[in-house]
Amino acid sequence: MLTQAPSPVFSPLLPEHLIILRSGRWFHELPKALAQQLTGLARIQQLAPGEAVFLRGDPPGGLYAVLRGTLSISSAGDGAHPRSTLLTLLESPAWFGELSLFDQSARTHDVHATEPSCVLQVPLAPLQHWLEQHPEHWRSLALLVALKLRQALVTLEDQSVLAAPQRLARRLVTMAEDYGLRLDTTQSRRMLNLSQEQLARMLALSRQTTNQILQDLQQRGMIRLYRGKLEILDLAKLRESCVPPPPTLP
Repeated sequence: MLTQAPSPVFSPLLPEHLIILRSGRWFHELPKALAQQLTGLARIQQLAPGEAVFLRGDPPGGLYAVLRGTLSISSAGDGAHPRSTLLTLLESPAWFGELSLFDQSARTHDVHATEPSCVLQVPLAPLQHWLEQHPEHWRSLALLVALKLRQALVTLEDQSVLAAPQRLARRLVTMAEDYGLRLDTTQSRRMLNLSQEQLARMLALSRQTTNQILQDLQQRGMIRLYRGKLEILDLAKLRESCVPPPPTLP
């Protein structure tokens, strides 16, 4: 059940949280002054499964990062489409919420915890006040937006040119590689906390089609399916399966 905490309880940033943040490419490459400001303003919130970070229409509350657990970004359903659309799942060390720093507009999507999670929040007002005094650091935040835009364009291209099996394999590879967010690109995530229903919603596929593709990948030794998650067994082979087969000559 999805809920929103009426009054979040925050705690201070701990040294172990810094280790997680520094494992991310974007934070690791920040100028020292901006990194110190973000961590100095940061506060930590613990989330129960189904609890919201923010909902569509909420006023901007700042910049966020996932420290532990998994968050879903989705659009709320309506009368014509009662099931919400799942855009993506976020795990550490992903940052989000940066768009509102630029336009101060209301939130456009819902963000919920799908499991017990820990989230860092940098409150909006003090961060914007500091950026007004140090405008040279807006570029670093713009780079975070650019990273997200590149990911979105790749996803749109995949949706247009790839068949369902290639799109699904590409999404698994991208998630295993943490969307390119980690500093250490030699390591990949073997276990994905991802149900078949969630994967189907992210790719706009039916549950049946998603299951058929996953069963085929499992039979070919690329993945192993579990209840509510899957394991990447052969990332290289899975990456090869993202490439569509050559056209058949007449």
